[in-house]
Amino acid sequence: MRIFDPHIHMTSRTTDDYEAMYAAGVRALVEPAFWLGQPRTSVDSFVDYFDALVGWERFRASQFGIAHHCTIALNPKEANDPRCTPVLDLLPRYLAKDGVVAVGEIGFDSMTEDEEKAFSRQLELAREFALPAMVHTPHRDKLAGTRRTLDLVEAAGMEPRMVVVDHLNEVTVDVVDEAGAWMGFSIYPDTKMDPDRMVAILQRRGLDRVLVNSAADWGKSDPLRTRATGEAMLAAGFTEDDVDRVLWRNPVEFFGQSGRLLLDVPAADQGATFAGNSLLRGERA
Repeated sequence: MRIFDPHIHMTSRTTDDYEAMYAAGVRALVEPAFWLGQPRTSVDSFVDYFDALVGWERFRASQFGIAHHCTIALNPKEANDPRCTPVLDLLPRYLAKDGVVAVGEIGFDSMTEDEEKAFSRQLELAREFALPAMVHTPHRDKLAGTRRTLDLVEAAGMEPRMVVVDHLNEVTVDVVDEAGAWMGFSIYPDTKMDPDRMVAILQRRGLDRVLVNSAADWGKSDPLRTRATGEAMLAAGFTEDDVDRVLWRNPVEFFGQSGRLLLDVPAADQGATFAGNSLLRGERA
């Protein structure tokens, strides 16, 4: 089983996670820019974070045989903080870089006016750089937020095929499907979506335009939930080709629209360094 996790926050994870993911079949991933659990206090915090996403974290993943890509954005939660919004002017510097395969996560957290302004501006940037957009749907009023999301995508002139609306569930999937956008599902241990519910959605509406991710971060989450979903699909009667389509070919198709996928990972050299640093600690035994 080969797996491309299209939404996972590896900056929050350990080297043990990388090893377990590789053993489970993960060979590629996309890490979206997001908030850090506590407020950032300046734009400089974003600069260091974005530099790490396009540099150190790609190197770290490569040492475990995994192709790392990222998306860059001002996330919805921090779009409400005036200390953070100036980062919108810095985004073009990063959206031009190799390995940046979408603008994201953008969208809504609490559905405020400031969030909507940042969302619309970043949809404009996605069009300007011919990049897909990864959209976060709110945790509350999810259906209303999803509908407003689709309205803004249409108003921005974004083609639906260039947009994935993420964190969907049984309540929101149909409106996104009808709009022609890609549908993203985050498989969590206790919340959002689980493997069996995901299988039921796939049985009902098919495999087109579906992205299944773990969205693993610093909270309670599991970077192997993609593998668990593939196993649940097989147990429900889906074929190995069906699983490969959902867990590999679909994310390759969506993010391939960026023209920046880098799926070939050189053989790992544990002595390799990035900016003078390696993953080794101390001398070799």
